[in-house]
Amino acid sequence: MKRRLAVAGVSLAVVLGCGTLPAVAADSVHTADTTLSAAPDVDVNKVKAHLNELSAIAGRNGGNRRSTGQGYRDSVTYVKGKLQAAGYTVTEQPCTSGCTSGAGPNLIAEWPKGDANNVYMFGAHLDGVSAGPGMNDNGSGSAALLENALTLAQQNPTMRNRVRFAWWTDEEQGLNGSDFYVRSLPSTERAKIKAYYNFDMIASTNGGYFINHITSSAAAPMKAYWDSLGLQPEENTEGAGRSDDYSFEQYSIPTSGYAMGASARKTSAQAAKWGGTASRAYDPCYHSSCDTLTNINTTGLDRASDGIAYTLWQRAVDTGTGGGDCDTAGAVANGGFESGTSPWTGTTGAIGAHTGQSAHSGSRFAWLSGNGSTSTESISQTVTVPAGCSRASLSYWLHIDTDESGSTVYDRFTVRAGGTTLATLSNANAGSGYVQRSVDLSAYAGQTVTLTFTGSEDSSLQTSFLLDDVTLQSG
Repeated sequence: MKRRLAVAGVSLAVVLGCGTLPAVAADSVHTADTTLSAAPDVDVNKVKAHLNELSAIAGRNGGNRRSTGQGYRDSVTYVKGKLQAAGYTVTEQPCTSGCTSGAGPNLIAEWPKGDANNVYMFGAHLDGVSAGPGMNDNGSGSAALLENALTLAQQNPTMRNRVRFAWWTDEEQGLNGSDFYVRSLPSTERAKIKAYYNFDMIASTNGGYFINHITSSAAAPMKAYWDSLGLQPEENTEGAGRSDDYSFEQYSIPTSGYAMGASARKTSAQAAKWGGTASRAYDPCYHSSCDTLTNINTTGLDRASDGIAYTLWQRAVDTGTGGGDCDTAGAVANGGFESGTSPWTGTTGAIGAHTGQSAHSGSRFAWLSGNGSTSTESISQTVTVPAGCSRASLSYWLHIDTDESGSTVYDRFTVRAGGTTLATLSNANAGSGYVQRSVDLSAYAGQTVTLTFTGSEDSSLQTSFLLDDVTLQSG
């Protein structure tokens, strides 16, 4: 993971003390609900065997796998050889602009089956820092991704969609390899990528269970798997904008991913929930020489590896259950409002990083009404509900802030699909924070419909309707 001095209000410091902290309390990863059994169990011992190889490569090359060194190039050779032997179409992509001088190539591997117009990407950065071998950061994500790719090849299931794996160069110097990849794609090729999943530091010894954009449609299968293990995952706020998923977000491609934390410190509540030590870094060896094979939480690595497989199977494999035909990832574009205003239409000036109120996640949201005078503001987007969805719902987070008092309705917030009003809220529903709400869109399966959120006020006393993280969910 790339270091940033301050992210989301959390101060990130260099960790000077190292050592292996107690791992999260183990339980069997096979206790998941039986509905999750279609995906294979990824053998964590095989994942660790890849880590052993990456560690040996670092040992032969000055103790690190920095993007500009032979240790990185030998890592590419190792991963590439495994993938080619398994039947992947493998490409080394030189980073010809934006990367550190002398940086090695990106490695891209595509499983040559499934619909090439619907691509799901799974990526991890293969480079490390110069201080050490980089086993958690990011041998863990790289090794888990490799074994998932090999497991897919070995299982050879019938594919519905295309799967593309990527191992990125020069992440530690500024997300440069992934930025070059996405930036270099023609817009028609970018449009084929329906979601990108990132795995950076998934074996932190004092770690937590974090998911990028946890409430998004892209994250749904990742969250479902960890929920099935009772892990109660949280949003990856520490990692926001600090790994290769951000390169895809810049082009409005839906993203998610697993992480277990870097130098931020575990809270008491998290220690009570996940085990480990409160007030200590999730990874005490972050960007340090002690990020060795002893700095790996096997339990977390196992849970993440299996969650990757579950997500891959849900997104791209024809499981024969029909559930895969209800792929809602990216159905609502820019639902978190972090990528400008497009494709929202209407009162788009309501979308932004406003002062005086806060977003549910990220920095931007839609602030409808709040004028204290007669007004109506609305934003709309056209959404296609997949035909295979026996159940589909529109999820959104709403904070209602008002100067009105009592239960009399003066100001209203409505959710409409086409000309049908599906939900109405008002100043009487005001509260202190965001509340997740949803409306049923099952009746619109197979249809394209315009979704509209509207805030309206009477002549006095403001009511603000703050909207964020709008997603289409398959259920």
